[in-house]
Amino acid sequence: MEVPEQRMSMKVIARKDLTPEICEFTLAPQNDGELPAFTPGAHITIETPSGAMRRYSLLNDGGAPAEYVIAIKRETNSRGGSSSMHDDATVGTELQVEPPENEFELVGASKYLLIAGGIGVTPILSMARKLTAEGKPFKLVYCTRSAAETAYLEECKAFPGAIVHHDEGSLDRFYDFWDHFEEPGTEHVYCCGPAPLMEEIKAVSGHWPEGRVHFEDFNAVAVVREDDVPFKVTVSGSGHTIEVPADRSILEALRDAGEPTVSSCESGTCGTCKCRLVEGEADHRDLVLMDEEKNDYIMICVSRAKTGDLVIDL
Repeated sequence: MEVPEQRMSMKVIARKDLTPEICEFTLAPQNDGELPAFTPGAHITIETPSGAMRRYSLLNDGGAPAEYVIAIKRETNSRGGSSSMHDDATVGTELQVEPPENEFELVGASKYLLIAGGIGVTPILSMARKLTAEGKPFKLVYCTRSAAETAYLEECKAFPGAIVHHDEGSLDRFYDFWDHFEEPGTEHVYCCGPAPLMEEIKAVSGHWPEGRVHFEDFNAVAVVREDDVPFKVTVSGSGHTIEVPADRSILEALRDAGEPTVSSCESGTCGTCKCRLVEGEADHRDLVLMDEEKNDYIMICVSRAKTGDLVIDL
């Protein structure tokens, strides 16, 4: 497995607490080099201090950026990404960062409906800022649990016609989106947030024309499931046999054991961690491998052993 050559060495030059659980980080290149430009909706992939690779949406103007700005929520069940950024990515910390990618690109439209839930506001806010600068019409709906947990609250409230809704953790207070979707309009919809929000938008927009409702989801695959069990993985090159606990992925177990690994999305969607499957039957959970590849390869960031143990070649 070869380390991607495009990774950039960057350092944390500022960090700011936005809420008790959300922190904004500003990253600058180590050698004051020129950074790749990006458009609203773009994200970068960061090797966090724990070694975990995580994707974070960019907030700042990407026309000719001198820095990258992201905001990260400390997840309650963090697997080493968000918690290590909050705890260990202090000012001066060096981080390896992959160039921006955009799978959530704004398309040309007469108007827009932007929907954010919680930390999903990051790409949505970038879009709102851009549309405002260009004088294009849009409506923002931003749903959070409470005002105290709402990042960029005052800025979002200031957008004309913006709706900022707090449900206080009650299902009875969940925002009703039907009025926005009952009659398909001419707008394009962009939605980013937790799974329940995105499932709701998918449900209420099912009668809209295809391609008009866009979603950003960094958690496409459940890495660990309730019925997962431990198993062992042997690395054919080194002969090293490693226990993979029920609550860790093969990639995480290898990383914890000091085996060299390469990854990017760590959600089964990019293909970077593809390894040869030498022995054993895999429980394939990725969205990358074709059926004819599944006897010979495995994506170690999400897939597991179906029965018994595995032998892989890194």
